[in-house]
Amino acid sequence: MTAAPSPRDLDFLLYEVLHADALTSRARFHDYSREAFDQVIATTRGLAADHFAPHRKANDEHEPSYVDGKVVIVPEVGAAVRALAETGFIAATHDAEVGGLQLPHIIATAAMFHLEAANVGTAAYALLATGVANLVAAFGNDDQKRRYLLPLFEGRFLGTMALSEPDAGSSLADVRVKATPLDDGRFALTGTKMWISGGDHELSENIVHMVLGRIEGAPAGVKGISLFIVPKRRVNEAGESGDLNGVQLGGLIHKLGWRGTVNTVLNFGEREACIGELVGQPHHGLQYMFHMMNEARIGVGRAGAAMGYEAYLYSLQYARERHQGRLSGEKNPAAPQVSIMQHPDVRRMLLSQKATVEAALHLILACAQLVDEQETADDDAARRRATLLLEVLTPVAKAWPSEACQESISNAMQVLGGYGYAREYPIEQLWRDNRINPIHEGTNGIQALDLLGRKVRLENGAAFSALIETMGASVAAAKAAGFAAAELAVPVAAAVERFSATTIALGKAATNMEPVRALANASAYLDLASRTIVAWLWLQQATTASLALSAASADDALFYAGKLQAARYWMSWELPRTVQLAELLVRMDGVPFEMQDAWF
Repeated sequence: MTAAPSPRDLDFLLYEVLHADALTSRARFHDYSREAFDQVIATTRGLAADHFAPHRKANDEHEPSYVDGKVVIVPEVGAAVRALAETGFIAATHDAEVGGLQLPHIIATAAMFHLEAANVGTAAYALLATGVANLVAAFGNDDQKRRYLLPLFEGRFLGTMALSEPDAGSSLADVRVKATPLDDGRFALTGTKMWISGGDHELSENIVHMVLGRIEGAPAGVKGISLFIVPKRRVNEAGESGDLNGVQLGGLIHKLGWRGTVNTVLNFGEREACIGELVGQPHHGLQYMFHMMNEARIGVGRAGAAMGYEAYLYSLQYARERHQGRLSGEKNPAAPQVSIMQHPDVRRMLLSQKATVEAALHLILACAQLVDEQETADDDAARRRATLLLEVLTPVAKAWPSEACQESISNAMQVLGGYGYAREYPIEQLWRDNRINPIHEGTNGIQALDLLGRKVRLENGAAFSALIETMGASVAAAKAAGFAAAELAVPVAAAVERFSATTIALGKAATNMEPVRALANASAYLDLASRTIVAWLWLQQATTASLALSAASADDALFYAGKLQAARYWMSWELPRTVQLAELLVRMDGVPFEMQDAWF
C-alpha cells in the first residue's frame, strides 16, 4: 500500500498552499532548494519503508520486558533509531555549525510524519532525543551544550522528559522530587517519576532525563519548580559516559498502544546518589519545560494525524479491492459482486476520513510554518504575530488530530468490517496506538482549559484577534477567487463570526462567576474552535484547488476535484455542529456542571 501521507497531497500542502519553498530566500535556509527539501523527505520516506514499517507489528506484539536486570526491546528498534541518527535527522532543525541540518521546521515535520505513520513506537525514541537536544540548546549553559548536544545528535544519547509523579500527573504544582544543593554547584535528587517514555533501555550508551524538581526551600506551587539534567550514566568533562547515576528502574508500565515505546517508573537516589545539573535559573523549570512540552504537544497531534492518515490509505485501498454484495435495487443474485467502494455508506466513511486526515496534516504543517516564521521572519511584527498564532493554535493542534483521527481510524475499521478488528490487519493497532494521544502530554480536557482559560485571553486577546484576522483574510481571498471557493467562503465567514461572538460572550460572562464555572464547558469550546479552524484550513485548500483546476492536467484535475469535495463535506456535515455548540456555550449550559456526586 502507499505509505502515509500521499506524496501528491504533501506536495500540494507544502508548496501550493503553504509555499514552503519561499523559505529558501531566507538567509538561514539559502543553501536549500525545493529539490533539496524533496530529497530530505524522500530519504525519510525510504527510512520509514525500510527500517520502521517492517517491525511495527513486532514491537507491538513483543513489547519491552525486564530480563536479567535489563530492559529488552526487539532489535529492529535499535537498528531503526541508528539508521535515522546516521542521516543527522535528530538534529534536523539545529544550526549547521553544531552538527545540525538547519532545515525549516515545516520540512522536518513533513519528513517526521512518515516515520510516525510507519511506526510511532520506534519513532518516539528519536523524537524524545530531539526534544531534549532542543531544550539543552535553548536553555543549557555552554558546558552543558558542549557535553550533551553532539551525543544526542548522533543518537549515542537518547532522552526523556520526566514530569509526572505518582501523585502529580497533570498537576505539576504538586511535584515533589527534591533537589539538595551540593558543594560543587550540582544537586542530589531524590524521588519518583512515572509515565516516563523511553525511561530505560539498552538502545543507546546513555539516557538524558530532563527532570522537574524542587530545590530545598523553593516556593510552593509551580513557582518553585526547577529543571535538571539527570543522565542515566554520569557524563564527564569530555562528554563521555561513566558510572551509573542512581536512576533506578522502578517498573515497566504496560500500555494499550505505543507498546514499542518503553514506559517506566523511575526512582532517583533510592540506592545511590543521583546527581543532576540545574538548567538555567532556579525556579524557572516549568517555563523551560514548556518549551519542550509545547513542541511535544504538536508532536502528539502530528502522531495522531499520521496514524489516522495511514489508516485512511489502508481502508481506501481495501475498499477498492474488496468485492462484496450488490448495489441496492439489483434484483439478480447472479450479478457480479461490486467493490465495496461502490456502496454509498462506505464512500461516506472514506470521505469523512479524507476530510479529517488531510486537514490534520495541514494543521500540523501550518504550526511548523509558524515556528519558522517565529524564528526567521524579516521583521519583529511578523515574528510576534507568528508567536501569538502558535500559542492559540497549539492546544487545537494537540487535541483535535488526536480526537478526530481516533474517530477516523474507527471509520477505517468499519470499512474493513471484521478484518478491521483482527490483529492480522493493521487498523486495530493504529486504533490502539492513537487512543493514547488524547491523554499524552496533557489530556484534551487540559488543552480545552488552556485554550479557553489562557490562550484566547493572552495579551488582552491579541492571540485570538490575530487568529480571527487571519481567518478573515482567507475568507476574503476565497471570495475573490470566485468559483467553488467563493461559495465555500459563505459558511466559513458565518462560522468565524460565530466563533468570535461566542468567545467574546464567554469572556464577559467569566467576569461575574467563579473560574471553575466559567471553564466548565471548555471541552465544548475546544470542539467549536477546532471545527471552525478546520473549516478555515479547508477553505485555504479549496481556494488553491479552485484556482488551479482550470489549467490542471487530467490527473491533477481529479486530485483538485477531490479536495473541493472534501471541503464541501466539511462545510455541509461537520461545520454546522458549531451552531449547536455556540448556543450551548453562550447560555452557559450547566447540566454536566450541576450533576452531583451522589446522583451517579
